Amino acid sequence: MRINANLWLAILFASVFCIQSATADDRPNVVWIISDDLGPELGCYGYPDVQTPNLDRLASEGRRFEKAFSTSPVCSSSRSAFQTGHYQTEIGYHHHLTRAKPPLTVPTAVDRMREAGYFISHGDGSAGNTKRHKYGVNYPYDKATHFDAMDWAGRADGQPFFAQVHIKEPHRPFVPSDRIREQAPIPPYYPDHPITRADWSNYLASIEKLDRIVGQILDRLDNEGIRDNTLVIFFGDHGRPHVRGKQWLYDGGLHTPLIVRWPNALKPSVESEMASLLDVLPTTLQATGVDSNDLAGKNLVAKEWTGHQQLFAARDRCGDAPDRIRSVRTDRYKYIRNFHPEKSYLQLSSYKKLSYPVETLMKVLHANGQWDSPWMATSRPEEELYDLQNDPHEMNNLAASPDHQSTLERFRQSLNNWMEETNDQGAQDESLVVDMEALMAEKRQWYERTMQRRGLSPDISDRDYLEWWKQQLQTPSDRLK
Repeated sequence: MRINANLWLAILFASVFCIQSATADDRPNVVWIISDDLGPELGCYGYPDVQTPNLDRLASEGRRFEKAFSTSPVCSSSRSAFQTGHYQTEIGYHHHLTRAKPPLTVPTAVDRMREAGYFISHGDGSAGNTKRHKYGVNYPYDKATHFDAMDWAGRADGQPFFAQVHIKEPHRPFVPSDRIREQAPIPPYYPDHPITRADWSNYLASIEKLDRIVGQILDRLDNEGIRDNTLVIFFGDHGRPHVRGKQWLYDGGLHTPLIVRWPNALKPSVESEMASLLDVLPTTLQATGVDSNDLAGKNLVAKEWTGHQQLFAARDRCGDAPDRIRSVRTDRYKYIRNFHPEKSYLQLSSYKKLSYPVETLMKVLHANGQWDSPWMATSRPEEELYDLQNDPHEMNNLAASPDHQSTLERFRQSLNNWMEETNDQGAQDESLVVDMEALMAEKRQWYERTMQRRGLSPDISDRDYLEWWKQQLQTPSDRLK
């Protein structure tokens, strides 16, 4: 029996259509939007005198977590954790820009999503982008093969994509603000001073630039018609880049915005239970049908968010500032353990000295007898305990309070248990595997060269350095006399 050519074509077309329909991939796209050094100073978090209409819109369309925290207050350690779903101390990537890199024994987010058939992109979220952007992890990876492209437009027809969008803002140097934000509340552990105000205003201007970039990404998803089936997770890699923030385990260094939008599956809400950046990967995997049973994090898009009862965090060496600090918090209390109480809060950190004008301001005002704070002490307590309900800025250490000894012991034991259960590798002496003398010399050389480019002596006095900062920030000098 012969079949004419037209009938063969019809059968072939129907067969192809059926195959395509049967194999159509309706899994959601996933976009991580990662801001560098961001605290919760956004309009949708109730912060005044900052304009963030795009993030406010994202929050109104998704689930906003009021209490979300990183596991580390510095980028490379925190990113190594949320990219793997494991604490950085557990996998040996706890020092900032880890020098002695052990083999990575767990898969990354990219590994898992590629194995699941997702197209992997990494860039700034703009169409046609070909420029690499900060990935910022401690573990080694092949830059040529780790990502499929810088833009998700290169995926095959119908292929879902996993895009990591990395935005520099509000990392220093800041965007200059066009005004001083007098209505913007400044944490009470800073001197309320023109230099503080100017620096803080620039931080908020940088957040506003971040918001504009986020708006462009959201508009692109709308214009491409993929908004409803795209899971967007927006967060900062850790807290704000200010004194007592970045590189410290106070909430200023760990608290970050976290907003999740998935129109096809998630109703807008505001959640007050604690979330962790370790939740980002298991949320992504569960939404895309990938197994995540080996991860401790929770699903941020679960029908009912129950949150965490306890969250842990760690800080180890950052640049030329060796340290080891651990913390555990509940909704009510924060416990911090300083393994090097002999070090001052203001031990030399070339990064912070080069970047934070308020640190120099604090030193000068303190020397003038115009301002005082426990932060200026030459040593630290071994333990710190804060009642976050009554002391949200963590300024009144209750570790020595007779009324809080049972609470102190409970948190002390919780931290001990966590360090043992996760095999906290921070106890290992880094000098056994890294030439610390050479590392410190390298950091000193970087500091000296940066100061020389500024036309400054590396050994400039705090008072003269403050005058330089004043000129950079264009602040009045009447309160510096």
